[in-house]
Amino acid sequence: MGAAKPVLVPDVSDNEVQIVYSFTGAELLLFGAILYPHGRQPDHPADIAVVLKGPTQSILVREKQKVAGMWLNADSARFRSAPSFYAVASSRPLGELIDARTAAIYELGLDSLQMSPASGAPPAEQARFENGLVDLKRRSGLYVEDAHGVSIRDGALYRAQIAIPARVPVGRYVAETFLIQDGKVVAGAVREVDIGKQGFERFVTLAAHRWPFTYGLVAVAVSLAIGWGAGALFRRN
Repeated sequence: MGAAKPVLVPDVSDNEVQIVYSFTGAELLLFGAILYPHGRQPDHPADIAVVLKGPTQSILVREKQKVAGMWLNADSARFRSAPSFYAVASSRPLGELIDARTAAIYELGLDSLQMSPASGAPPAEQARFENGLVDLKRRSGLYVEDAHGVSIRDGALYRAQIAIPARVPVGRYVAETFLIQDGKVVAGAVREVDIGKQGFERFVTLAAHRWPFTYGLVAVAVSLAIGWGAGALFRRN
């Protein structure tokens, strides 16, 4: 039998994050313990990387070009499985912990995401659009990389805080924890987190998905009513 390997015991502060009308963001705590065989820690302390990944989605990315003084849509590229949200935190910069091949296998880091391009464009063009997508997501707070976001205490207890922005997509999220030692991932563990809407926001979301035609009619009717009411108010004044 091979030598015993360390085991991760992870947890999250909230298995469910509820979004209501006053939701302005939240902090999700990912924490846990490292159980070493026979309770003996290695001579060289291991590192931790945690990833919180949202549901994948198909995304069309358009590139704008300035033509005759106007910005117009030019080339475009579609990606089949881009994460709607991606945050990675580690105890040290990922470049110091693993090589590019290992990072690609486990999708550790924004440069290692597997987007699955849907077009047959040349690799250089696909890379340009992929970099553009990552930059857009990063600027909106939906893609985050924190090279010093994990703290490890006594070589066995770890914790990391990941910010959940106000505009976070809803769905089932996956929280992954990786134990890294000597450039290799030696242990991993997974927890799930549900992010959903409650109250009136939940009703609107369900209505839009279950009864789209009725929802559209009601939305138009409400818009017309608000417009008519505003017009009547101004005429009265």
